[in-house]
Amino acid sequence: MGAESGVTAPVTADSPPRLGAGLIFHGPLSEARAGRIVARLAAASPRTVLDVGCGWGELLLRVLDAVPGADGLGIDINGEDLALGRRLAAARGLAERVTYVEESGFGTKRGPADLVLCLGSGQALCPDDPYDPAVVLRELRRLVRPGGRVLLGEGFWQRTPTDAELARMWPDAHVEEHPSLDGLVDLALEAGFRTAWIETASQEEWEEFESGYRHAAELWLAAHPDHPLAAETRARVDRQRSQWLAYRSVLGIAYLTLVPVG
Repeated sequence: MGAESGVTAPVTADSPPRLGAGLIFHGPLSEARAGRIVARLAAASPRTVLDVGCGWGELLLRVLDAVPGADGLGIDINGEDLALGRRLAAARGLAERVTYVEESGFGTKRGPADLVLCLGSGQALCPDDPYDPAVVLRELRRLVRPGGRVLLGEGFWQRTPTDAELARMWPDAHVEEHPSLDGLVDLALEAGFRTAWIETASQEEWEEFESGYRHAAELWLAAHPDHPLAAETRARVDRQRSQWLAYRSVLGIAYLTLVPVG
């Protein structure tokens, strides 16, 4: 979950760009906040870094760049994102220090690690319905070494959504799906953590991410309204935009830096 868009993918007539093309982080995370987070995490000098549901692992790579002696492992089920991560690692001279593995994080035996990242990817640790952030936090406690750190990016309700808002969000959205911010912090404490740092994504970060997520596809649709794939792409883009406008200013993202107790 980061919210700065990079160079927009080229618009061609061949095929529509995928949603999210050109983003640096896959979530509402600005460059400024990412820099501060990486500096705090690097200060603990982790030797091993595990990124669960890593996508292309941008923050993982930045931590490794900031801690020259560290090695990283990213796991995700999206092979396309993992391939991008490998290309980014090679371009930055980090290919020998990071491994990307295409597999589920559910019940993973990849830990424990000195630093565990889970940014908007709790579903990788708790795929069951209903989603339960308490389960995610217990799994993260299992995966981090004593004295280590966890960076969790997790959703919370900024206010209780109305039934009408829930109906316009993702399929089967329900009010019990996310806690409040103080409820999320309580769950972290109950899982055996101290909250070393609590911060939340700003409205600007959300807007940069959500608009950036659609940007390349919107440009393609404007240029190719009669393309055979335009109707399918338009439906997907319009659905994403409508869902975001329903949870805008309702759903928040907290970035919790957690330290295991004992």
